[in-house]
Amino acid sequence: MNHPTFPTGLMRIPFQLGLAALLLAAGLLLSFSEVKKLPGDPMQASPAEAAWVDSVFNSLTPDQRLGQLFMVAAYSNKERSHADRIERLVRNQHIGGVMFLQGGPKRQALMTNRLQAAAKVPLLIAMDAEWGLDMRLDSSAHFAKQMTLGAMDDPKYVYQMGRDLARKMRALGVHIDFAPVLDVNSNPDNPVIGNRSFGEDQEQVARLGVQYIRGLQDNRIMAVAKHFPGHGDTDTDSHVALPVINTDMARLTKVDLVPFQHSFEAGVMGVMVAHLYMPLFDTTDAKTTTLSRALVTDLLKDKMGFKGLVFTDALNMKSVSKLYKDGELDAMALAAGNDILLFSEDVPAALARIREAVTAGKLRQEELDLRIKKILRAKYWAGLAKYRPARLATLHDSLNLPGSKALAQNIFEHAVTVVKNDDKLLPFQRLDTLRIAAITIGTQAEGPYATIFNKYQPGPVYAVPNRYADDSTFARIAARLKGYNVVVVSLHNMNNTPSHRYGLGDGALKFIKQLKANRGFKTVVVAMGNPYGLKYLEEARTLVCAYEDHYAAQLVVPQVLFGALPARGKLPVTVSPTMPVATGIATPDLHRLRYATPESQGLSSRVLAQIDNIALESQTYAAAPGCQVLVAKNGTVVFDQSYGYCTYDQSQPVTSSTLYDLASVTKVAGTLQAVMYLKDQGKLNLDAKVATYLPELARSNKRDMTVRDVLLHQAGLKPGIPTWERTINSAGLKPTFYASIRSEEFPNEVVPGEYSTKAADDSVWAWTVRSGLLPKSRGRYPTEYSDLSFIVMKRVCEKILKQPLEIFLQSKFYRPLGLGSMTYNPLQRFPKSCIAPTENDTYYRREQLQGSVHDQTAALVGGVGGHAGLFATANDLAVLMQMNLQNGNYGGTRYFQSPVVTEFAQPAAGGRRGLGWDHGNPSKPEGPTSNLSPASTFGHTGFTGTCVWMDPDNQILYIFLSNRVYPDAGNNKLRQYNIRTRIHEVIYKSLAAGKG
Repeated sequence: MNHPTFPTGLMRIPFQLGLAALLLAAGLLLSFSEVKKLPGDPMQASPAEAAWVDSVFNSLTPDQRLGQLFMVAAYSNKERSHADRIERLVRNQHIGGVMFLQGGPKRQALMTNRLQAAAKVPLLIAMDAEWGLDMRLDSSAHFAKQMTLGAMDDPKYVYQMGRDLARKMRALGVHIDFAPVLDVNSNPDNPVIGNRSFGEDQEQVARLGVQYIRGLQDNRIMAVAKHFPGHGDTDTDSHVALPVINTDMARLTKVDLVPFQHSFEAGVMGVMVAHLYMPLFDTTDAKTTTLSRALVTDLLKDKMGFKGLVFTDALNMKSVSKLYKDGELDAMALAAGNDILLFSEDVPAALARIREAVTAGKLRQEELDLRIKKILRAKYWAGLAKYRPARLATLHDSLNLPGSKALAQNIFEHAVTVVKNDDKLLPFQRLDTLRIAAITIGTQAEGPYATIFNKYQPGPVYAVPNRYADDSTFARIAARLKGYNVVVVSLHNMNNTPSHRYGLGDGALKFIKQLKANRGFKTVVVAMGNPYGLKYLEEARTLVCAYEDHYAAQLVVPQVLFGALPARGKLPVTVSPTMPVATGIATPDLHRLRYATPESQGLSSRVLAQIDNIALESQTYAAAPGCQVLVAKNGTVVFDQSYGYCTYDQSQPVTSSTLYDLASVTKVAGTLQAVMYLKDQGKLNLDAKVATYLPELARSNKRDMTVRDVLLHQAGLKPGIPTWERTINSAGLKPTFYASIRSEEFPNEVVPGEYSTKAADDSVWAWTVRSGLLPKSRGRYPTEYSDLSFIVMKRVCEKILKQPLEIFLQSKFYRPLGLGSMTYNPLQRFPKSCIAPTENDTYYRREQLQGSVHDQTAALVGGVGGHAGLFATANDLAVLMQMNLQNGNYGGTRYFQSPVVTEFAQPAAGGRRGLGWDHGNPSKPEGPTSNLSPASTFGHTGFTGTCVWMDPDNQILYIFLSNRVYPDAGNNKLRQYNIRTRIHEVIYKSLAAGKG
């Protein structure tokens, strides 16, 4: 298809000088005496385009040609009679286009195809989709209001939004987007523009508007700049009454017209004229600018050189329609110079009035013919010379592009603004020093905001769903805040009505003032709405603006609060003297885990969705009753799903809060963290003999083994030795080792109601010291995976640290990292219902295990083993492992001062074992890692059905948690069906698809 140059052949002249020439010295009114005669066709068309336009024009009768000037409103959610009426207008009046308003995507596509089939000349289909299709259609994507875009630090996302939106509109069969809004919103009380504007700075509005236009038009959707000559300085809603703007030419030239002129130079194809009363252009009482020839023809077309299509604003708007008889408004709008009559209320009556005006000489037929040809040329540009109906079979996929969610989140990541940070509280850093209460006003406790907030700081979210709740409601919330030192109040479901204080209730505002006055904690206020509403929150010392309460905004705000994302945005408008335009405090990136879509990190969500099938297979074949799967890329969690149930009776669903017994993943998530810390601090020599730290080994067969050999599992230690087996007999638990009542002599809970002797740990250690070694081969011990290695290393760590391992890990790692679920002996902190059960133990503890460690040796010593004992959720384990993947740099803290994790992760020559870490086995297809993962991948697996794998080359983290040992530890179907490895493989296929 050859595309015309329409409308890039613009007259780029110094329009300020041209405007001045229009003014009379007396009264500053525009002169109508020297209206320029329209030239011939100002655009150079290709031969194919010219031939098509002439052919279509000549095939139409005079009345059919006039019909091309009309674009009527259509709704895909109305009764059949409405669609029938629109079709009659298409068949009988030959209208040129349809503007779709409310409805649904599929219904609109069906109606579009129907109307196009009825049209003699294909229709131009238009929509208002300023912030996304959801402006008009249900179940459709939302990107962002223009004021949100105006807050961003990077305009490229505006272009990308226009591009993505254009692709969706084309799939729907749409050709025109009535966007962008180029009004400079200089009046905070503007009830109709407000957050539809990019802001109050005309140059910023121009820059972003041009990006939007290019995004649309580079992808074959006509952009229409609106509302000419500027609707930003009004406090009246033009849908209801006619706004009066008493501007002068100096302001108009320096402010309001600037974005439009830039858009013309960028080649915008359409302009919409506003319904305003501007005495500067017309002294006729209450005459709208839509009907002003001085504005539409003299200023817009002649002096500013705009050669594209000029649309009226909706002619049904009561501010103008109530003043005229049927059809009069349409004829007058054409006389003013408009090209397309939008939302005509009575097309037959309007056609009659237009014909009368032509006969009376009030309209020139040659002018109308030029406009009709211009409309036909726009149709050619839109591809209507080779019209194709909307494809219903692929419509859903076309409108739900995975990258759209990533783009929406990117926009808010660059827009969310820290307006005030007087206490230097943001971003939150040492989480072990903060006790943070989250209060949401205007929404339920459940939702993306609370979900992401709890990823960083688990705990209750106090919700006040009614944003106009009374004082007593807030008093009940206030009574629950004892013990907290930070309170975060987020304001949701705000509105855009200045007269209603943007939806901020009296009770909420009073409550926030009371919080500020409380010296027991610091308060953070988050406005999930219109920035002008911040003037009611001016006393807050820590204030964040998210601009909207959109899903993506709710995902982003907690990440900014906790430093997973830096704050980048700046206010696009002046809120008050203390919060002027461009206010915005940059905050640092603390390198915490982020949460976003797979596409944001170059993975394919459609490929990752195959994980669902594998997880379902594991349940169908009873490999495990349920599981958690988490995938992170570049420090961003892109997949986090819970599947199935905690048990096969399906009574308790697995959620992201379900704790799992990590089994041998404890080795790397617990003991190895302490080992690496000691090495990093210079307190542990890997090549020293273990006996250096544990002198009792000097008199044993283990006197020569080194720390390095122990960590590499090549110190000759056996895989395991009898421990708990020594403490039972045929009658059950030996009373010398166990008691049913906890006491000083029996302090260690084995299971609730059974406690082991305080000497249990020393007994296990003595048995370990006395245990035999593996036979050597060619003078060396073989590499043999052994739980004893980490029983030894736990003992070493506690000797050097001079404190129990679990206390050290909690104080040094888990609490500072915010790992609320990672713990030994979870029943001390959590109810059973939060924990996935493991085995029905019929041979040792003789009960169903739930919350008690599955590993028998760890149970014997009180639940804290060097090799087993930890419980956690997938998210908390991911935080710890991401810290490792980042070599100890996480959340603004350096947990390791050297690249010790990289050192420990290196496999020994010729083996798969690193220092404590495991690696895959590429020679075995059924190995623990995918053969698509690089050799650098390291991590560990756990007996209960768990694994964690980290790929430093691609910065990929994979976690799988399950309770495959429920109710029988002999269940090997997880390995039989290779569930964990196959999921790992899907991740790499997703990576390949994302690159493709």
